[in-house]
Amino acid sequence: MSAAAAVPADAAVAAPAKKGKKKLLIMIVVGVLALALAGGAAVFMLKKKAAAQVGEDGDEAVASAEHRADKPDLKHPPTFLPLDPFVVNLSDKDADRYAQIGITFEVADAKFGELLKAYMPAIRNSILLILAQKASTDLLDRAGKEALAGQIQREAARVMGIDVEEPEAPVAKPVAKDGAKDEAKAKDGDDEEKPKAKKRKTAPSEPNPIRHVHFSNFIIQ
Repeated sequence: MSAAAAVPADAAVAAPAKKGKKKLLIMIVVGVLALALAGGAAVFMLKKKAAAQVGEDGDEAVASAEHRADKPDLKHPPTFLPLDPFVVNLSDKDADRYAQIGITFEVADAKFGELLKAYMPAIRNSILLILAQKASTDLLDRAGKEALAGQIQREAARVMGIDVEEPEAPVAKPVAKDGAKDEAKAKDGDDEEKPKAKKRKTAPSEPNPIRHVHFSNFIIQ
């Protein structure tokens, strides 16, 4: 009886030992998983922070490059060539109006500035012809002055044999009245059916060495 009773006692002792080992093993596995998750989260946050820092650095680099592009090169300043003032009668019909305008060319370099002086009589003639075609109302606002500067810039370069393209003017469609809407739609349909003529390819224009036209004075009387 004593031997038979000893066997269940050993089994009872072994059972709690196995359960304790299983609990310890489960705790170890849980601990390892927790450490792994914590480590993965830390690595993810570090990568996210590094990516954000790289993005900010990239934006700062782009902004810095744009700032440098807008900033004038002080080591290589442009060459300015002032012209004698222009006094010309304008094309106003209701009254006698004239303009007194001072013009300064900003050119690529001093060498081109000296070359431009050789063409100055022809350049001044072109500028006088441009101004004589203007009315006072064409030159009063900022847009009119900017358009005049662009026209002078192109014509002065063409006098020197430099091919400069004319800017494309926006085409405004006429507003049709209610009675003519159907006819306009019909014409648009006919135009869509007709094949459009291909534009001829032209050689690319040369860069204009006259970079800007500046006004030193602008008086209209």
